[in-house]
Amino acid sequence: MKIVFVGAVESSLGALVSICAAGHVPSLVVTIPPHLGSRHSDYVDLSPVARKYNVPVLFTEKTNSTETIDQIASFEPDLILVIGWSQICGPEFRAIPRLGCIGFHPSALPRLRGRGVIPWSILMQESSVGSSLFWLGEGADDGPIAAQARYAVDPETVTARELYDRALRAVSGLLPPLLTQIADGDIPAEPQTTAGVSLCARRRPEDGLIDWSRSAKEIHRLIRASGPPYPGAYSFGSDGQRIVMTAAKYTEPDGYYIGLPGQIQAIDDQAFTVACGDGRCLDILEWSGAEKPPALHSKLRNT
Repeated sequence: MKIVFVGAVESSLGALVSICAAGHVPSLVVTIPPHLGSRHSDYVDLSPVARKYNVPVLFTEKTNSTETIDQIASFEPDLILVIGWSQICGPEFRAIPRLGCIGFHPSALPRLRGRGVIPWSILMQESSVGSSLFWLGEGADDGPIAAQARYAVDPETVTARELYDRALRAVSGLLPPLLTQIADGDIPAEPQTTAGVSLCARRRPEDGLIDWSRSAKEIHRLIRASGPPYPGAYSFGSDGQRIVMTAAKYTEPDGYYIGLPGQIQAIDDQAFTVACGDGRCLDILEWSGAEKPPALHSKLRNT
């Protein structure tokens, strides 16, 4: 079975390594040029793995360009895997392979279709999440399911990094047996149900701006949702410097510090404590963007 692999991020790398190790080496790897890697906070160069298995690499800026479609079609693939790719695959692209195109989505479809799914899973306080391999169609993540994994998480503690890594392990585990199954002539395609469908809007880096008038739980949730491999939640110091915050915990004992929302209550080496809108505080454990913590009793700002 001839396979073309399309991807450009960490989950792409994990999936590519897993299928190659299982003997399903693709005929071609399609990815973005390295100079466009900054488009993705989790960009990974797939070239080293491709070279290891003597697989040619096609660098493309546009999935649906005539040149890209013609070059992929020249390999006469049976199947195209689109794993970790932000561009829409149009009808001409999807028509290339004999069997179709399989995409990956880090949710238990049909719930949470769309963009920014991992951050939204945390912001929506999901306790049951999943990962899905599905057949690409005209709609957004609405094609028949080829394989799916479901797993429980703690919505009060889970981070974007943990959900991302869990999804990576899921796709790396699901793909090899699925490809064997398809190669043997058994092609799973379970239509998605109409119940429980939801669609996530795109999230941008500026959506990580912290409003300190919100409760400590809401801010803690935003920090967990926006952290690595994503750009992070952020605020501005009294000097205007942007401070990106990627890890926090609730301050103990609760109620010890009294201050205004966004006010720095304590500094402990590189960690600092900030008051939130409900009177609770958060200890900011990991941050970047400034040379030193904000000054004691200064206030973090939204601009």
